[in-house]
Amino acid sequence: MQFKTVGVLGAGIMGSGIAEVCARHGLSTLVFDIGEAPLEAGKRRIEKSLGRAKDAGKLSAAEAESTLERISFTLELEQFSRCDVVVEAVVENLEQKVQLFSRLDRIVPAHALLASNTSALPLIEIAAATSRPDRVVGLHFFNPAPVMKLLEVVRSIVTSQETMDDALAFGKLLEKEAIIAQDRGGFIVNLLLLPYLTNAIRMFESGFASREDIDTGMKLGCGHPMGPMELLDYIGLDTTLMVCEALHKEYGQPEYAPPPLLKRMVAAGQLGRKSGKGFYEYSSSRAPQAAGVS
Repeated sequence: MQFKTVGVLGAGIMGSGIAEVCARHGLSTLVFDIGEAPLEAGKRRIEKSLGRAKDAGKLSAAEAESTLERISFTLELEQFSRCDVVVEAVVENLEQKVQLFSRLDRIVPAHALLASNTSALPLIEIAAATSRPDRVVGLHFFNPAPVMKLLEVVRSIVTSQETMDDALAFGKLLEKEAIIAQDRGGFIVNLLLLPYLTNAIRMFESGFASREDIDTGMKLGCGHPMGPMELLDYIGLDTTLMVCEALHKEYGQPEYAPPPLLKRMVAAGQLGRKSGKGFYEYSSSRAPQAAGVS
């Protein structure tokens, strides 16, 4: 299968990152969102990311400019009728994803690969909203998508081998290292990661250790580039809560249940870096400082 045009649903952090990756690898990339404001925010996010890559010597000025020229933004989902691949990267809400895939099914060409970037929701329920569930696959990118090399390729019980081959070829084109996961909540990485993160929250919540000591222990003791409290702020506490709830619903195991502190921080709008405050507070330079939660 030839890949020429990619459609990305959602101009948020993940959607803009996926769009940048596709455009940097020579693909015409179309980004859809429901309003001008998120589209403009996504465009600015891509421009900043390309600027950082240029400043770091990873891209030339000409390469950064040509990447931007390959990306266009739209409020009209019907423009996806020319896409060879569509990657959905909207909020982790099953009903919203089902509605979008039902619409996409009536718009995109028969040959197109339909992919979801979901990190925890049942792929088969998304695929069932289409008349071609065999062409639906999970393509789970990791944040930041332009930097992280891993791609989880998720197969539902009806995903065809042809679709898997196309998905793996697409990942190779984007220079991602693909691993194959079955359609189970959390797939491989998040199924292992979430208990680690929730245990860190419970350790902090109980007063067993400070956030700084938890993070320092995992960085210096286990060689992690980022401690769990820093990582939670980076992921977003609202995103973490949604994934916890999805995994706890699927498996019913206590290690996936969201800790009370996580739920209360989200209710208070303390979402991590995106809101300026989570387990740490963030200045305009995004450097972490101790937050007020104790």
